Amino acid sequence: MSDRESGDDQGQAQRQLMPPPEEELATKVLQIQSKRFYLDVKQNRRGRFIKVAEVGPAGRKSRLLLAMSTALELRDHLTSFSEIYASLGPPNPDNLPEDGKLKSEVMIKENRRYYLDLKENSRGRFLRISQTIARGGPRSQVAVPAQGMIEFRDALTDLLEEFGTEDDMSYGRFKGELPEARHMRIENKNFYFDIGQNSRGIYMRISEVKSNFRTAITIPEKSWGRFRDIFSEYVEKLKELSDKPAEEGK
Repeated sequence: MSDRESGDDQGQAQRQLMPPPEEELATKVLQIQSKRFYLDVKQNRRGRFIKVAEVGPAGRKSRLLLAMSTALELRDHLTSFSEIYASLGPPNPDNLPEDGKLKSEVMIKENRRYYLDLKENSRGRFLRISQTIARGGPRSQVAVPAQGMIEFRDALTDLLEEFGTEDDMSYGRFKGELPEARHMRIENKNFYFDIGQNSRGIYMRISEVKSNFRTAITIPEKSWGRFRDIFSEYVEKLKELSDKPAEEGK
């Protein structure tokens, strides 16, 4: 084999080991307070994805990578986080949450985990989106000021509608119209029942709000029937216990 042929073989092997080239399809730039965010739709041999970059005042950059289906799920979470933010009163620096968290969610996509935390500190409220690769891997994150969550969501929606495939946009999604949200007030507490959906299916989020404190649970749609049955059992049991003393006194 000639030196030239050997060199060609080595060059081909190196090219195969190199990461696939990326093609940039679109970019959106958002200026939110003192931060600038770049949302880039890119494409390589594995498919399309969105790269989110945050550039702070000092020029420091933080990046996240989102598969299109992950970006769709994030878009849905941004809607619910925005609704919670809108329901909060003015920030109270003297009554901050103990860990700073107002609401949290986790998204799992193959070997990546995404942690969404709506937080409040002395500088205000913001949504921190963190990404880890495999358990215990390095973490990268961006922080979106809470006032800009709607703008961020709308930019993400525009990119998904233009560049997401039909499979991306319909993955795990219910085709009909979801029920409207419900609200119930008991004494000094408010309870909110919100129906939503993400890539894993339909869910109900039940939120309890008292003053400036909020807690919530999320129930997958496949478990609603069991939750209903348990509630019904407790209602019937307590009714039996309440009626029993009255019958014994006759």
